Amino acid sequence: MAPPKILLCGDVLGHLKQLFKRVASVNKSAGPFDALFCVGQFFPDSADQLDEFNDYIEGRAQIPLPTYFIGDYGVAATKVLLAATKDSGNQGFKLDGLKICNNLYWLKGSGKFKLHGLSVAYLSGLQCSDSQQFGTYSQDDVDVLRAVAEEPGIIDLAAASDVPPGASEPFGSDSTVAELVAEIKPRYHIAGTKGVYYGREPYSNVDAVHVTRFLGLAPVGNKDKQKFIHAISPTPASTMSSVEISTKSPTTTLSPYTYGEKTDHATEAGKRSSDSISDSQYWRYDVNQKRQKHGAGDGNRLCFKFVSSGSCPRGENCNFQHDVDAREQSLRGVCFDFMNKGKCERGPDCKFKHSLQAEGESNSHQRRGSGNANSNRSTECWFCLSSPKVESHLIISIGEHYYCALAKGPLVEDHVLLIPIGHSPNTLSLPSECEIELGKFQDALKQYYKKQGKDVVFFEWASKRTTHANLQAVPVPSAKSAAVQNIFNLAAEKLGFKFETTKSGNNSDGRKMLRTQFDRNLSFFYVQLPDGTILSHSIEENERFLPQFGREVIAGLLNKADRADWRNCTDSKEEEAKMAGDFKSGFEEFDPNK
Repeated sequence: MAPPKILLCGDVLGHLKQLFKRVASVNKSAGPFDALFCVGQFFPDSADQLDEFNDYIEGRAQIPLPTYFIGDYGVAATKVLLAATKDSGNQGFKLDGLKICNNLYWLKGSGKFKLHGLSVAYLSGLQCSDSQQFGTYSQDDVDVLRAVAEEPGIIDLAAASDVPPGASEPFGSDSTVAELVAEIKPRYHIAGTKGVYYGREPYSNVDAVHVTRFLGLAPVGNKDKQKFIHAISPTPASTMSSVEISTKSPTTTLSPYTYGEKTDHATEAGKRSSDSISDSQYWRYDVNQKRQKHGAGDGNRLCFKFVSSGSCPRGENCNFQHDVDAREQSLRGVCFDFMNKGKCERGPDCKFKHSLQAEGESNSHQRRGSGNANSNRSTECWFCLSSPKVESHLIISIGEHYYCALAKGPLVEDHVLLIPIGHSPNTLSLPSECEIELGKFQDALKQYYKKQGKDVVFFEWASKRTTHANLQAVPVPSAKSAAVQNIFNLAAEKLGFKFETTKSGNNSDGRKMLRTQFDRNLSFFYVQLPDGTILSHSIEENERFLPQFGREVIAGLLNKADRADWRNCTDSKEEEAKMAGDFKSGFEEFDPNK
């Protein structure tokens, strides 16, 4: 049986017409969806919106699919919800929602219920010291969820209107929610109320094998056009094998509730839409900001004795964290400095692993050697065409040495990657025949984008730890092409370095110069600008550099800061296939492999 398809939404604020218009569009392209969950404030902010809102509540407009909400506050909330509590059909112990009207259900207080096989927990309303009938949760509601945490089984989805500190670094607030989430350990944790979209990397749970994914969703119709609706299709945990439920992605972090990230970007996120270019688009690159992943105080650091041996003679008097997840990762061979600082100064000379390991992976403390790892790498790599993990629906064109594919979580429409077919860590050390084909692909993309009134920026982050290279191609409006060089230089200055600038008459000569600059013993970043200028920088071993630097700078140029991280921009497989198909149709007349 196929897993259920669920839509998630942020603060509705009474904008039901706009919400269901978007739902209809998503349902048509990627549906049908089984249900919609709304977190954050559901009711309007002002009486001006009541006519539109009441059209749905009173049945004059139709709600297209079962919709559940928990933000039981706002204009007219008391009137609507009081009527629902008095309805004879809502009497009794109804954890799966009180019916407001056809296809609309209020998840009152707190509870847990099954929906299409998924185990769903919720906490409705906001934290408040005053006792109110609607819009806030009580201590009894909290105690109900604490009891849920003691029950057997895994919660698939937890919904809360407010967000906890830690799991949602840019805008955390409710410590009670944080405690509950740490106890319940849901696979997905959804929240709203903070006005921005934020998708956190999955994190490990203490005393549990599965990970949690946090999503903070923006309000419907927000002026910054941040993402307010998100689709998931999770297999119910109750039907998954122990291997499936314990699988972790390479980006999994430790639990933020025991190993918390203390950076706070709430103010920065709010400023991005209104501040000047120099103050907003590059706020991430200010070297004076404290952006260290695990905080600055010793209390946020791991105890080496505990992590390495499982015990510490100082016990509760120890000033460092006794983190059991970190201990488990240590047993799986993960580097202590990597866990404690987010990086390891020994770099490739370190004998330990620099990524979190899933349960069941090799317990050898050393990194995998060149034997079996090399022979199996094509089956593990996302970019190897022979790998079962390759997402073939994204592929646009395949040549002899390179293929072109739509970027996963594209920054803009028609953002693509040029990827070596061979398992190479960069594009600069490949044979000359590969360079010739790459040049043909680049020329074809330039022609394709030019037809749309756009230019293209190519960039590559050739990290020493990259296993399979990709050269990114991002189109920008021709009117903004002249600003690209200045913007990259400004971002470099904020990070504390200067680009080496070269100018070439053609693409081939430019890449020849890059190959002479490239040192395999160092990581290397370069960007090829529309006018033929090339900016390049060799990254020293201990230098601070952001892996998504190129993408984030262009996101600033295009006023798309919310799409700077590809993980926040993922679409359904059906949506991706459609985008790839559309690109392929338009690119066909330029495709060098046709």
